[in-house]
Amino acid sequence: MRARRVNTTNSLLIVSFLCSGSAVAQPVDKEPAAVVELGGSPGWNLRDGGWSFGPTVAVEVTPVKNWLELETGVTPTFGHHSTEWDTDLLFKKPWDLSRKVEFMFGLGPEWVHAREYSTTTNSVAGEAVLDFMFWPSAKHRFGWYLEPGCEYNLGRGHAWSVGISGGLLIAIP
Repeated sequence: MRARRVNTTNSLLIVSFLCSGSAVAQPVDKEPAAVVELGGSPGWNLRDGGWSFGPTVAVEVTPVKNWLELETGVTPTFGHHSTEWDTDLLFKKPWDLSRKVEFMFGLGPEWVHAREYSTTTNSVAGEAVLDFMFWPSAKHRFGWYLEPGCEYNLGRGHAWSVGISGGLLIAIP
């Protein structure tokens, strides 16, 4: 009789372990492989007071969850007698403010290709941003963002500029 109790107890433990193991193995919140940002970006050059505007596109990935996000993007801006192409790589620290709102602080280098009055220049800049991401559903498939920031250009008279980009977020599974 005692042998039956041990076998029944062992069987129940094995079944419980297998059932709990399969429940734990399923991911609760699956992170997207990347997030695409599509939007617009007005900016203001603090050195000469010139305004510019252009589209922006960026891709963001998460190499270290809750600690590091990398964003690379391109923004062509068009102003009076000038065109500028900014390509950046931002290192961001994320914070989840709620299930639908994220905040990130980012810093990184930027390459600036500018054409002003038929003169073309290339320079390196530094950029700092505050990134607010809003997701209408907790599944984070589509959303929108606002990203105010400032840039310090190491070329062209060491110009400071400020701007804000905003637009649509699309999660790539």
